[in-house]
Amino acid sequence: MQKPDSLHHGWVLPAKETLFTVASGITLVRTLIAVTFAVLAILHDNQWLLLAGLASYWVGDILDGIVARALHQEMRSGAVLDIMADRLCVSLIYLTYGYMHPDMMWAIGIYLVEFMFIDGFLSLAFLFWPLLSPNYFFLVDRHIFKLNWSPAGKVVNSSLFLLATVFIGSPILSASIAIVVTGLKLYSLRRLYTQVIPNVSLKPGAR
Repeated sequence: MQKPDSLHHGWVLPAKETLFTVASGITLVRTLIAVTFAVLAILHDNQWLLLAGLASYWVGDILDGIVARALHQEMRSGAVLDIMADRLCVSLIYLTYGYMHPDMMWAIGIYLVEFMFIDGFLSLAFLFWPLLSPNYFFLVDRHIFKLNWSPAGKVVNSSLFLLATVFIGSPILSASIAIVVTGLKLYSLRRLYTQVIPNVSLKPGAR
């Protein structure tokens, strides 16, 4: 377990929090576009519109992070906005997909409980420390970071379920992936409260 480093970029907070950044603007726009496509997909029962919403969400989610880092606009409030926007987009997109494919709904239900509730809480745990976002959680605990926010962790947590659900269309495979991911999230929460929080000070710059 690694002690926080007060000199590391991810541990240095901005002088002033604001949502008026290019990155947060991208988060807002990509959310509105994804939600609009999902609503239109419901109204017209058109899966292509839903896939367009999914694509706009995914591209925008990658883009806002890149822009935030490139323009040095990483904000804790921006990270929270991104987390909440992700859950709005994902829930609406998957529920719409489940409406169109009822056989997938029970697997989607398992995944949404994991993503909306368990992962939602876990993703906000960075607020316990003066970190810029979950992307810097390795400063607190590398193990939890690797399971959840490393590139490989993000693939396991989201891409595999998407592949099984939308491109393969297997309820059993999708549900199995959702159950495994839920197990990883519960393990991460247990580690957070039994090993990380008791052993890492919540005070900025503590060693």
